[in-house]
Amino acid sequence: MTQRKILVTSALPYANGSIHLGHLVEYIQTDIWVRFQKMRGNSVHYVCADDTHGTPVMLRAQTEGITPEQLIERVWHEHYNDFSAFHVEFDHYGSTNSAETREYAEDIYRKLRSAGLIEVRSIEQYYDPVKNMFLPDRFIKGECPKCHAKDQYGDNCEVCGAAYAPTELIAPYSAVSGAKPEMRHSDHYFFKLSDKRCQEFLRKWTRSGTLQTEAANKMQEWLGSEGENRLSDWDISRDAPYFGFEIPDAPGKYFYVWLDAPVGYMGSFRKLCNSRNEDQGSKIDFDEYWKPGSTTELYHFIGKDILYFHALFWPAMLEHSDFRTPTGLFAHGFLTVNGEKMSKSRGTFITARSYVEHVKNTEYLRYYYAAKINGTMEDIDLNLEDFVAKVNSDLIGKYINIASRTAGFISKKFGGRLAKELKDATSLISEFSSRRTQIAQCYEERDYGRALREIMRLADIANEYVNEKAPWVLTKQDGQEALLHEACTVSINLFRLLTLYLKPVLPMLAREVETFLNIRPLTWDDAEEALLDSTINPYQHLMTRLDPKLIEAMVAANRESLKPETHSPARHAEHQQHAIAPIAETISIEDFAKIDLRIARIVNAEHVEGAEKLLKLTLDIGEEKPRTVFAGIKSAYDPDTLKGRMTAMVANLAPRKMKFGLSEGMVLAASDERGGPCILSPDEGARPGMRIK
Repeated sequence: MTQRKILVTSALPYANGSIHLGHLVEYIQTDIWVRFQKMRGNSVHYVCADDTHGTPVMLRAQTEGITPEQLIERVWHEHYNDFSAFHVEFDHYGSTNSAETREYAEDIYRKLRSAGLIEVRSIEQYYDPVKNMFLPDRFIKGECPKCHAKDQYGDNCEVCGAAYAPTELIAPYSAVSGAKPEMRHSDHYFFKLSDKRCQEFLRKWTRSGTLQTEAANKMQEWLGSEGENRLSDWDISRDAPYFGFEIPDAPGKYFYVWLDAPVGYMGSFRKLCNSRNEDQGSKIDFDEYWKPGSTTELYHFIGKDILYFHALFWPAMLEHSDFRTPTGLFAHGFLTVNGEKMSKSRGTFITARSYVEHVKNTEYLRYYYAAKINGTMEDIDLNLEDFVAKVNSDLIGKYINIASRTAGFISKKFGGRLAKELKDATSLISEFSSRRTQIAQCYEERDYGRALREIMRLADIANEYVNEKAPWVLTKQDGQEALLHEACTVSINLFRLLTLYLKPVLPMLAREVETFLNIRPLTWDDAEEALLDSTINPYQHLMTRLDPKLIEAMVAANRESLKPETHSPARHAEHQQHAIAPIAETISIEDFAKIDLRIARIVNAEHVEGAEKLLKLTLDIGEEKPRTVFAGIKSAYDPDTLKGRMTAMVANLAPRKMKFGLSEGMVLAASDERGGPCILSPDEGARPGMRIK
């Protein structure tokens, strides 16, 4: 197999707060994928950095009486230690406040300016008369001009996803002082995203297979139809005082943090290249990974809340400044805890450090997250009760159980040496080995949940084999030494293969197993071999059951430590914590009874030519003739994944004549600022036509 050359990044955590369990979804997801690729023998570089610039960092440093540089240095160590505790292994973890990032930010800016894509305009900008400063977008809040949601930031609405200028906000106020801002004029620098060259490039690029289906559909909504020009020019400058890089030839003007933040990927990778080359180790050519025409692969793992910046601004910047664009963007959903947004009052807004202090074993969480991740933008839920049950059932009750019930007999009866050959059950080992291709495909596609389901299915088979052979019975019977030796050797081989398949998810546990089995670090090719006639070490407990009391103590500690917010608004993964929409007015049971809700089977789903948001669904609700419904779920679903699914629909809604055809009802779906639309699915046993009541 040809070795692939891959550069991987995760979104840069902002240097204005602690890493919490919501952030960790992304870094654990990325780390698993990187570890898998390295096990396959590919050349992979995983880089990241703290995102350090902007007004929030400046104001927080002022509040603490330290310099921004002192603040970001301290936070860098906190973040790095948290990632290390969860075994997120970067090849380089840097900072955007670096000479390398400044160099590439200035280079990109100058090239965009030379291409005629930078324009200086005098704009009216909000000014805080109390703090005597111009207000960045994220420090102005007000009512969204599109959907009229309250308390939205000045750059985009987290309810409807609209992007706009801060001056478009209704009833704006300063998030710093609460004062009503004043309008003042200032020269600002704009990246002309509305330029025809950017528009044409982005239409092609967002449809090139670089994005997940649901992300590509969302981009088409933002781009609009052919001939439309929905994208606005992007203000890339901020006025002093500001912590960041000053724009070349523009005294007192600074790059907006979102310009140099993704450039931080380049700066961090350059640092890695420099360190490798200086150490005379395995040299890395920066240009090989970043210049146009590169045959290397570049992947960004991000949260769906920053898709707009990574799928529109970033590729347009790269394309027009003589750099290559990403091979793929992998966006993930948000994290809820116990089905709700993370909450300080309930103790479920949990930091990485708090988890380490109370639960300690971070591979429990790596496993649980992996079991939930499927490679889409769907949100995942950390149900704390289910978390305990799944870890104890899968890892202890199934996986560890295999070694704990058989390894002791190898040490006690056979001097720790495995059998030289196997007369029986070789087909079972071969069956386990043959699953490596399917499991590898799951990891490659980031469908870790499917991979773990297959691995646990194999663990069930291995436990059935142990139960059938019953080594604890064979050891008491005369003349059964050969059968006992073979049964335990087979079991250890099955355990070794399961460890290999779990290694991307549980790297530290795999290392302990490698020591226990006296083998070199496992690679994916090792799945083709059997472990025979070799000595293993005496078995020692590899993992203990997760005690629910540890979770209870963690939640209680986070609830007790609830304090008022003392720092400024943050960005990135922290955006996911929003309030739910207010409950509608109370209705009577008679009002509800008027709605005829029915179970429906999706017989067919297809795109609608000329429709940006709609899919055409053919629904069977038990009637003689299926119904047609046009549903606004195109941004979230690939039609092929819907065929055959059961859902719920309003069956007595008046038919609606649309330009695409007649819509004969409405499917039920959930959505808010945290994600969606997510169609509803009934429990097993529901049949088309059943009434929901």
